[in-house]
Amino acid sequence: MSFQSFDFLAFLALTLAVCLPLGRRHRPAARACLEAACLVFYLAGAGFRGFAALAIGAVVSAGAVRYLTSGKPRTGRRRVVWLAAAWHIGVLVVFKYTGFLTGGALSVGWAPLGLSFFTFQQLWLLKEVYTGQFRPDTTEDLFLHAFFFPTVTSGPILRPGAFFPQLKGEGFLRPCWEDIAAGLYAICCGTIKKVLLADSFGAVVDNGWERLADLSAPAAWLVILGYTLQLYFDFSGYCDIAAGCARLLGLRLPKNFNSPYRSLSIGEFWKRWHITLTTFLRECLYFPLGGSKKGAARTYWNIMVIFLVSGFWHGAGWTFIVWGALHGLAQVAERLWGPRREKLPALVRWCLTFAFVNLAWVFFRAPDLSSAWQLLSNAVTGGLSKPEPWLLAGLFSKETGALQILLPALKPWLNILRVAGLYGIGMIAVLWPRTVIDRMDAFRPTFWRGLGLAVLTAWSVLSFTGITTFIYSNF
Repeated sequence: MSFQSFDFLAFLALTLAVCLPLGRRHRPAARACLEAACLVFYLAGAGFRGFAALAIGAVVSAGAVRYLTSGKPRTGRRRVVWLAAAWHIGVLVVFKYTGFLTGGALSVGWAPLGLSFFTFQQLWLLKEVYTGQFRPDTTEDLFLHAFFFPTVTSGPILRPGAFFPQLKGEGFLRPCWEDIAAGLYAICCGTIKKVLLADSFGAVVDNGWERLADLSAPAAWLVILGYTLQLYFDFSGYCDIAAGCARLLGLRLPKNFNSPYRSLSIGEFWKRWHITLTTFLRECLYFPLGGSKKGAARTYWNIMVIFLVSGFWHGAGWTFIVWGALHGLAQVAERLWGPRREKLPALVRWCLTFAFVNLAWVFFRAPDLSSAWQLLSNAVTGGLSKPEPWLLAGLFSKETGALQILLPALKPWLNILRVAGLYGIGMIAVLWPRTVIDRMDAFRPTFWRGLGLAVLTAWSVLSFTGITTFIYSNF
């Protein structure tokens, strides 16, 4: 069930209508209704077999957690956590990587929705319980942790020590009016990001990838920058909606983005982009490997390992591995460069970082390595002719059609206005210092804010029929 659908709006309204009044009278019953809603949401999106695959994993985690908290000897605890972790990693490998690892000779053909996020979330749970960083009072909360409907398909990855205590807090299923206003605000902003921005950039990007050989250099750069902006608005839009839904239920999700395209280094970029993934990899892989405490050579090796894992986690293909390797090499290069890099003007450091991120995203989006090289080659050698009209096919086509009727004199300028408007607004938005999540707590509805959000949200809702799925739901 996509967040961008009338079905989801009806589902969310019904869930809130049942759970919130019940939460003020009998919270255990409201909690049971929320769990039922999470089950319905996942079954509607992934079917019974997808649910069964993840449910078995949740049972494995529950059994491991019970054993780990039962006071058993350390040797047995270590064996149990390794067996449970092996189960989760094995299921992920079987469903997502069989085809890649066997050269296409074998393939499962499908994967449970949200499996990658589910796997890392379960591994984080096992790690924190094993090390004593978190000790659950009961295993009854594990279902909501695994299948919480705002996060189950595309995150953010929920850290156990931050999520489980909220289920015992007074605000759970009893949100105040400030939480309700903040939640609605985030849902509206996330919807606008996805529909009006991410999918609009997606139209340009898809058109460009379909006709790579015909792209001039300016058109190639529009495609490259377009995907950089599309991916951000798509994933951060999802996270905004997820955070808004959670806030309406009295829960707070972790911040997953902090203006990443303002970063002055790749190291800083990964502190701002997909923050929960970065935190998981740092605490569950980088630190156990030794982090930066075993010399420079070992540090660089550990950096490469976590970024190769990150690339492979995103997808079973050489393009994702190359993308991960590029980011790992960039971080190693920055460490080797050292303090000398910090002496460069901030604008130069930003340009270097943003250019690298744009070029690396080409491999993330490309169907294969040869296509990635072709797009990068066109960006350099494709000539300076202006982009052809077909590149903008589907970009606000209904809106521009209406403008042509109302203002015929604008017709020669419509393509320029579409590109300048979309990319200009996109760049301003990604470079704005405060994110939607930052503004949630301080948000106070006013007439003009409400009117602006209402108009843009209504525009988004009216466009639901042409909405594509969230990019990260594929991972």
